[in-house]
Amino acid sequence: MQLLADCQLNVKKPNPRQYLGNMSNMPQVEVWFQRATDVVRKMVTRDIDIGIVGYDMLEEIAGDQMSDLVVIHDELRFGACHLALAVPTFGDFAEVNSVDELKTMTWTEERPLRVITGYTSLAQRFFTAENGFPHAVILTADGALEAAPAMGTADMILDLVSTGTTLRENNLKQIEGGKLLMSEGCLVANRKAVAERPEVLAVAKEILERLEAHLRAQTQYEVTANIRATSKAECAQAIFDKTGHAGLQGPTINDVYTRGGEKYVAATVMVPSQELYPAIKELRAIGGSGIIVKPVTYIFDEEPLRWRKLLEELNIEAYSESDSD
Repeated sequence: MQLLADCQLNVKKPNPRQYLGNMSNMPQVEVWFQRATDVVRKMVTRDIDIGIVGYDMLEEIAGDQMSDLVVIHDELRFGACHLALAVPTFGDFAEVNSVDELKTMTWTEERPLRVITGYTSLAQRFFTAENGFPHAVILTADGALEAAPAMGTADMILDLVSTGTTLRENNLKQIEGGKLLMSEGCLVANRKAVAERPEVLAVAKEILERLEAHLRAQTQYEVTANIRATSKAECAQAIFDKTGHAGLQGPTINDVYTRGGEKYVAATVMVPSQELYPAIKELRAIGGSGIIVKPVTYIFDEEPLRWRKLLEELNIEAYSESDSD
C-alpha cells in the first residue's frame, strides 16, 4: 500500500470494513483486498486482471497454471525472502548439511521422511522419487512450523526464511541445495486480460511505469555542485575525465553568476546512493563546493525495459496509447 502511495496511486476504502476500494489518479481501477492465495486464484480464473503478491504464492497456488499469468515486475523491493528446507541441528540430522546427505539417510515406507510446510504443492514437486525421495510424507501446518521437529511431529520443515534468526533460535539449520526459490513482491496479471483487452494493458503500463520510475529513483541522489571552470565545456570534460559519476546521460551544467565575477558553473549529476560520498570527494577534487544533495522521487526512462519485455512476452509488436481509448 505504501509503495503504491509513493507512486501517487493512493488506495482508498470507503470504510475500514470493506474489501473494495479505488485508486487515486486511476479512477477506472477497482481495488480488491484479498488474501494472497485468493489473489492468485482469482487472477487465474480472470476474476482479477492485475495483482500484487509474493512470488512464493504464485508458484505455490498457480502451479501448472503459471502459463495463464504473466509477471510484469518481479522486484518490488518488499517481502524479500526465500523458501528453504531446514533440519534440526541435533540428533540424526547433526551431520546433515546438504540435500544429497539427506537423500542418503535411511527412509522407508514404514518410517518416511516427514516434511511439514504451508507450501504443500511446492513440497510435493520437490520430494519425489525421481528427485531421490521415494519415501517422503508432506504434512500441512499454517504456523509455528519451527517447533515441529523438536516436538517429534516432523523431521524437517519447508518455510520462508528472511534473516534465519527464527530457525537458529529453534535449533534448525538450512542445508545446501535446499533453497527452493527466491521471493519478493511482484506485479502480475492474467495473460489473456492484458493481451486481449487494451484498457487492461494500458493500466498495467501506467502502474509499471510509476513503479519503475520510483524504484529506480530510490537508488539515486541528485547532486549539484558549484565548480570553478572557465566554461561549461571545461567543466563537463573534467567530470568525464576525472570522476566516475557523470550522471544518467551526462552532467547538466548551468552558469553561476557571482558578485565578484569569479568563474563558476553549477553541475548536476545523478549518483547511486551507495556511491554518494566518493562522488562528493571527486567533485571537490575538480573544484566543487557548495554541494547540494537531494533525494529523487521518480526517474522515468524513454521506455522501461520491463515494458518492452512484457510486449514481447505477449507477442505484441506495436503498441499505441490510442489503442486503449
